[in-house]
Amino acid sequence: MEFTAKQIAEFLNGTVDGNENAAVHTFAKIEEGVPGALSFLSNVKYTQHIYSTKSSIVLVNKDFKPEQPVSATLVRVDNAYEALAKLMSLYASMKPGRSGISSLASVSDKATIGRNVYIGPFSVIEDGAVIGDNTQIYPLVTVGEGAKIGSDCILYPHVTIYYGCKVGNRCILHAGSVVGADGFGFAPTPNGYNKIPQIGIAELEDDVEIGANTCVDRSTMGRTVVHKGVKLDNFVQVAHNVEVGEHTVISAQSGIAGSSKVGAWCMIGGQSGISGHLSIGNKVNFGAKTGALSNVPDGESIMGYPAIGYRNFLRSSILVRQLPEMDATIRQLKKEIEELKAKLESK
Repeated sequence: MEFTAKQIAEFLNGTVDGNENAAVHTFAKIEEGVPGALSFLSNVKYTQHIYSTKSSIVLVNKDFKPEQPVSATLVRVDNAYEALAKLMSLYASMKPGRSGISSLASVSDKATIGRNVYIGPFSVIEDGAVIGDNTQIYPLVTVGEGAKIGSDCILYPHVTIYYGCKVGNRCILHAGSVVGADGFGFAPTPNGYNKIPQIGIAELEDDVEIGANTCVDRSTMGRTVVHKGVKLDNFVQVAHNVEVGEHTVISAQSGIAGSSKVGAWCMIGGQSGISGHLSIGNKVNFGAKTGALSNVPDGESIMGYPAIGYRNFLRSSILVRQLPEMDATIRQLKKEIEELKAKLESK
C-alpha cells in the first residue's frame, strides 16, 4: 500500500510543505528514516533529526518552524503524535484479516460463531460460547462455557476467557492474558484457609486492550468490570470486584486489590499498587511505584509509598538527599548547645 503526501494531508485535514506527490509505503522513526518511509516529529528532543532524516514524508505540528533546510516533505497537522496513531490504525485496518475455522480447533456445536471469524489451531470454544463477527481467535485460545466475545476482537495465543465472562466489541487481548480466573478469596480457620467460591463474572466493555499475562479476576458476587476504552499494560492484576473507569490507562506490573474502584481517565504508572476497598477519583495520576493506601479525590497527582501529593513527593526526595548534611548540622548544633549549657551552669 502506498500513499502520497496529498492523500495523507487530506485524510488528516493537514497541509503539505514540499512535494505533494511524495509517496510512502512504510513507517520509520525519524532518526532511522529511509526513502519511502513516513516519520513524525512531536518531541523537541528529536528536532535535530528532521534536518538529516532520509524519510520521504514527516508529520509535524502546524507551528513547527524549521531553522535549517529540510529535504523531506512536511505534512502539517494539529497534533503529529495523534495523527500518526490515526494513520497507523488506518494502515492496520487495511490489512486483510484471517478467516475460517482450523480443522485442529475444537468448537462446540452449541457455540454461536459469527461471520468472518477466524479460529486458529488448538483453540477451544466451549458449549454456549458466543463469538461476534470478524473476531480473530489465534491458536491455543480457550473460550469457556457461556462466555461471550464481541465483534472485531483479537485474542492472541494462549488467551483464556473463563466460563460466563464477557468481552465487548473491538477488544484486543494479548498473549497469556486471563479474564475470569477466581478472585483471591479465602477464609482463615484454625486448620488453614477455606476457599470462598467466586460465583460472579469478569467483564471487559468495548475498546478495551489488555497486555500479555495480565489478569482480570472474576468477582465473588456480581462482576469485576473494566469499562470502555481502558488500556492495561503487561503484567497488570485487576482483583475481584474491582471497577476500572472509562479510558483509564495502567502501566506494567501494577495491581489493584479487591473491591477498589478506579475512576475514569486515570493514568497509573508502572509498579503502582492500590489497596483494597478504596475509591480513586477521576483523572487521578499515579507516578511510578505509587502505593495508594487511602481514598484519592478527583484530579490529584500522587507519588510515593504511602502515596502523597506529587509536589510534596518531589520536595521530600530533595530533603532525603540532604539528610546526611542535615544530620551533621544537627549533631554540631547539639554539641554547641551542650557546651553553652555547661558554661551557663558553671557561672
